[in-house]
Amino acid sequence: MIDTIIFDMDGVIVDSEYTFLRSKTEMLREAGHDKEESYQFQFMGTTADFMWQTMKDELSLPLSVPEYIEEMDRRREAIMKEDGVRAIPHVGELIQSLATAGFKLGVASSSRQVEIEANLEELGLLRYFSTVLSSEEVENSKPAPDVFLKVAELLDAKPESCLVFEDTGNGSRAAKAAGMYCIGFANPEFPPQKLVADEVIQDFRTIDVEGLRTKG
Repeated sequence: MIDTIIFDMDGVIVDSEYTFLRSKTEMLREAGHDKEESYQFQFMGTTADFMWQTMKDELSLPLSVPEYIEEMDRRREAIMKEDGVRAIPHVGELIQSLATAGFKLGVASSSRQVEIEANLEELGLLRYFSTVLSSEEVENSKPAPDVFLKVAELLDAKPESCLVFEDTGNGSRAAKAAGMYCIGFANPEFPPQKLVADEVIQDFRTIDVEGLRTKG
């Protein structure tokens, strides 16, 4: 019986994936690497340290990983200041319905802890979650299961009683490696991800809240 719901943040709760894609693509182009935005899809769901270290090794980028992360964050903050923190359509209503129905709620994200909390607070959703955790707080980032297992532990939940909402290949693999039921969110605004999910949705309005209890 499912009694715990764990959400990824970027691309599931917060419409922020485009800020990562745009900022990194611009930075690589300025460094002489004219990569298509689709090059960045492989890093969706991973930590900033992992993706910049991978790009630094692959492209022989001259600056340090922390310098690239700082610049990326500066650019992303400028984009979000201009656009505002935007929620994925209808996810807020789902979260409120889940809380009302008595599910334990957590967030397991690859973003920085301070960013997770700030974004959820801006959207008025932080109060619904008992636990929010960054992959940077565990040993291994997604696609390893560490962050999902830690959130389950903090929520006093068994993995088999947890259901995860994820939008990336790396995130969905992490959820399944943790032994959890996974619903993949395939955002119609992005090319399809290779989701390793038990089922896939494109609209959060299709979720039957009470029906989630018997998943798995």
